[in-house]
Amino acid sequence: MTPTFIPFAEGEARLDWLRLTEALESGHRLPRAEIGDTFLYRGKDTLLSRSAWIDGLGLAVKSATIFPGNPAAGKPTVNGGLCLYSDTDGMLEAVVDFHLVTKWKTAGDSLLAARKLARPDSRKVLIVGAGTVATSLLAAYGAAFPQAEFTVWNRSPAGARTLAAAHPGVTVAADLEAAVKAADIIASATMATEPLIRGDWLQPGQHVDLIGAYRPDMRETDNRALQRARVFVDNRATVLDHIGELKIPLAEGAFAREDVVADYYDLPSGRFRRESDDEITLFKNGGGAHLDLMTARHILDAWNAG
Repeated sequence: MTPTFIPFAEGEARLDWLRLTEALESGHRLPRAEIGDTFLYRGKDTLLSRSAWIDGLGLAVKSATIFPGNPAAGKPTVNGGLCLYSDTDGMLEAVVDFHLVTKWKTAGDSLLAARKLARPDSRKVLIVGAGTVATSLLAAYGAAFPQAEFTVWNRSPAGARTLAAAHPGVTVAADLEAAVKAADIIASATMATEPLIRGDWLQPGQHVDLIGAYRPDMRETDNRALQRARVFVDNRATVLDHIGELKIPLAEGAFAREDVVADYYDLPSGRFRRESDDEITLFKNGGGAHLDLMTARHILDAWNAG
């Protein structure tokens, strides 16, 4: 069997945000994923490989090369690809563009949570950060909340203005505190290592979506936000002990492991849900190779369906 190669533009043309969230939810009805990560280094250059195996869905290895010197030569810093293997015989089924999988996995992860946790009548969406992920969030949240009004705040106002200029109807917030207080949904995708979003700013009924932190020294909200909200994660195993958003407050004793209400493997039981209009919900998007596998399988299915 000749493996299928799925490039970015051609693959994306076949995808739909809501169908992806349905595929992610279905993937969490299968046995829990087995996951492994490896890192190789050469000076400042890095090879990160993330692998996952889900019984009934298959195997995936997503490799990312991070070469900080590339921009000086006009090349992107991050490159890579994902290899998807058959669960039946281990044969290579597809090679999928790295950026395609990452874009749809990251925003789709957050969108699934929002469909379960945000109030259905949410209209005002604040995007904190103006990078690549912010653009994906505009598309993803717009699919589930078609009447949404988007505002963007960025540490660099110029970055926020550039994003808004490329997306008519998006407004720029000058004051983060005021923007947080006015929003129904706050989605944060920054590289912050110190909290940007304060728990005292949060209002009843809001949903907070945290995406940016991925290292043990990174976080986007303070302890007060966690203490005021009902807290959810995509996967306890890949978030609690690895990402500063929860790892730091756990170490400080400001938050307890049992304070996490649910992760996506609790979806079948119905625990992953909002229980009242007034509660504050907070979701930590940690990513993980199992979500790359679920996303890649959905991309291949969409590709084969034409």
